[in-house]
Amino acid sequence: MATVDKLPMLAEGYEKLQSDVRHLKTVERLAIIDSIEEARAHGDLSENAEYHAAKERQGQVEAQIADIEDRLSRAMVIDPASLSGDKVIFGATVQLRDENDNKIKYQIVGETEADAKMGRISYASPLGRALIGRMVGEEVEFSAPSGDKYYEIKKIQFV
Repeated sequence: MATVDKLPMLAEGYEKLQSDVRHLKTVERLAIIDSIEEARAHGDLSENAEYHAAKERQGQVEAQIADIEDRLSRAMVIDPASLSGDKVIFGATVQLRDENDNKIKYQIVGETEADAKMGRISYASPLGRALIGRMVGEEVEFSAPSGDKYYEIKKIQFV
């Protein structure tokens, strides 16, 4: 069920969603139509596995399109460079130090943009939720799948 809540995201995340929906509409839909036409040419549709697979794929693609269009309609595009402050908020890049004195840097992004390997975590992730609203020098504790983690916030940037 759709909700009216705004979805914060960066401009590049918004552009990626637009690209994804454009691909689904222009490439995937046409490929499915071709598959359905080809399957129909084989005759009896009641026992035609290719036809049923193509129709199922069509339903999946239409659901994906609806989901992405819903996200786009609720998107609130945020430019981190236009932000400032001394607290961690959406779009902030946060430099952390863990209990082993290792430095880690994450940017707080939207759910569709999150990629921990690229240094981007969702504001809705356990660490993201623990960081939001915190300031430099504060210690953050949160539960991760691998156990409890502790970080100290060393620096907050808006880039």
